[in-house]
Amino acid sequence: MSHRGVHHIALARAPRGLSRNARRVLHQQHKRQVKRATFRDCGRRCVYCGTGLGLENATLDHVIPLSRGGSHHPGNLVSACQACNQRKGSLLPTEFFARYPVAGQNFMRYARAVHRQLKRGARRAVSLHFAQAA
Repeated sequence: MSHRGVHHIALARAPRGLSRNARRVLHQQHKRQVKRATFRDCGRRCVYCGTGLGLENATLDHVIPLSRGGSHHPGNLVSACQACNQRKGSLLPTEFFARYPVAGQNFMRYARAVHRQLKRGARRAVSLHFAQAA
């Protein structure tokens, strides 16, 4: 499998000479910063059901799952409630939005910092679902 289309983020590395515990603390701080930034970019809401979230009960969801070739890039991360995150599982966005078109509508509304291509796919999946229902 080719990795040409996969985006990699260069994370700040801990300076040499730090103990393992100090490196672990730096890693936890970085994860916390990514979660806060993603939470803020999604309007403090679950992007799939639209309910308001607190930082303590929000989870990070990879729109394209890691198991299906996704990355940890900020354009692939959104905030979601626990129930929606489990419901989505390892489905691709088009598969998930075809099953739950309301989730696709909310995704287009609240996911502001995701890649444009993901929003286009959500719009396409939702419109196909409603066209088939009519």
